[in-house]
Amino acid sequence: MKAMVFDGTGPRLKAMDMADPQPGPGEILLDVRACGVCRTDLHLVDAELPDPKRPVIPGHEIVGVVSELGEGVRGIGVGDRVGVPWLGRTCRHCRYCLSGRENLCDSPDFTGYTIDGGYAQRVVANAGYCLHLPERYGHTQAAPLLCAGLIGYRTLAMAGNAQAIGLYGFGAAAHIIAQVALHQGREVYAFTRPGDDAAQQLARHLGVTWAGGSDQMPPTELDAALIFAPVGSLVPAALRATAKGGSVVCGGIHMSAIPSFPYADLWGERRIQSVANLTRADGEAFMKIADACHIDVATTCYPLADANRALDDLRSGRVAGAAVLTI
Repeated sequence: MKAMVFDGTGPRLKAMDMADPQPGPGEILLDVRACGVCRTDLHLVDAELPDPKRPVIPGHEIVGVVSELGEGVRGIGVGDRVGVPWLGRTCRHCRYCLSGRENLCDSPDFTGYTIDGGYAQRVVANAGYCLHLPERYGHTQAAPLLCAGLIGYRTLAMAGNAQAIGLYGFGAAAHIIAQVALHQGREVYAFTRPGDDAAQQLARHLGVTWAGGSDQMPPTELDAALIFAPVGSLVPAALRATAKGGSVVCGGIHMSAIPSFPYADLWGERRIQSVANLTRADGEAFMKIADACHIDVATTCYPLADANRALDDLRSGRVAGAAVLTI
């Protein structure tokens, strides 16, 4: 098979011909149809995440068709279309797994990071962590749901019943979760890079109440602010925009250093919280929501061989919506 591989020697992926992977017990072999390009993939190749598998095939928003079953697989058949998310497997016996918090597992594996992912023609995945996908979405539209959508959903869930929601960093995750929040009857305020007219136009097209730069204050106080951009300086900015009793939720796996800020900005029972990974229950719940409310997934597509260009475009802010490799 053809694959784009990160060997740890620099921020460029290498095109390689590799032997097809073989499914072991409990695993499935997929012919990959599409794979989303996530900001986490950027953090991987930019050496901002510790201890990746080397070499590793990145990609954890995988849509594929099952071509072979490993021993003992149940509930998935050859020919099924399934999605492979970031959480690739957990130990199932640590205190976090046993208390329903497998996203905090002490010994997890992550797709495209510690196990090979979907920047390839084929991939092996643990069947128990794969997700059936709503039929209403094509391959390229379904791929971003598997991380941008899932992590966005968990981040939104951390906001509880907040009515006025601010989204900082209006990219793949925010443009999906904005539509979910609007479907739920909430008000959405979109914060983009200053001067990013394209992202603001996308936000307005989706129906947000207000869109502006992250250097601006919204026209009303926020009940919760969800941060998807990996920029630590947005935390105090979001706190200043958040009402008393509100929360600032950081949805990324990596963020630059958060600068100091006056205690007065936090006072009033405001909260700062992070989101770590996802659970299989998150995946099942979000796919039901995605099936119930049609999400307009904005994508920019690239062939597999252009994975480096996709990463460069994502790094420089040239991608509207979500970047997706078609395979």
